Amino acid sequence: MDGGGFPVATTGRIGPNAILQLIRVLDQCEGRAVRDRVMAVAGVAVPPDAAGMWPEAECRSVHLAVHVVLPERAEGLLRLAGTATADYVLAHRIPQAAHLAIRALPGVLGARVLTAAIARNAWTFVGSGRFAVAGWRPLTFVVEGNPLDPGEGRACVWHAAVFERLFRRLVWPSAMVADKRDGRACRFTIRPTGV
Repeated sequence: MDGGGFPVATTGRIGPNAILQLIRVLDQCEGRAVRDRVMAVAGVAVPPDAAGMWPEAECRSVHLAVHVVLPERAEGLLRLAGTATADYVLAHRIPQAAHLAIRALPGVLGARVLTAAIARNAWTFVGSGRFAVAGWRPLTFVVEGNPLDPGEGRACVWHAAVFERLFRRLVWPSAMVADKRDGRACRFTIRPTGV
């Protein structure tokens, strides 16, 4: 970090879409000047498009800076960035044959297959945190030590949006993800519908 930023104790790395998709959303929704302000408050330079795994502390700083610069719009912008991240994963990380195979399965089985893939690749979106499947009825994920946890009682909307988009596109078209704080963990409950 170079100047600003937020103190973070994490030293892990996380997939670059945690920051790249947020930057794109800021550019599209708020404009370059606001994006530059967010990056200045975070004390983070814009990574290159071809960035590999990125320091989670920098991603966290940018997520937190959105709350500082745009407090009323932060959750909506982070949700859009999470959705864009899931769209990137669907287009570039999950082969089309897997899309077709998961969609062809009954919802319960499709959810298990997608959940297994998410668990295998959790290191890319939880960095130094820990991902676990905490239950199947309802399907519940827990991320302990979430490097993108916004703290201060705020929801973990970026991860919730990623999960919701993946499940809507591959398993349940009306899937809803509820997220809440559970001590030091972020808990995500995924249901086939909003019921």
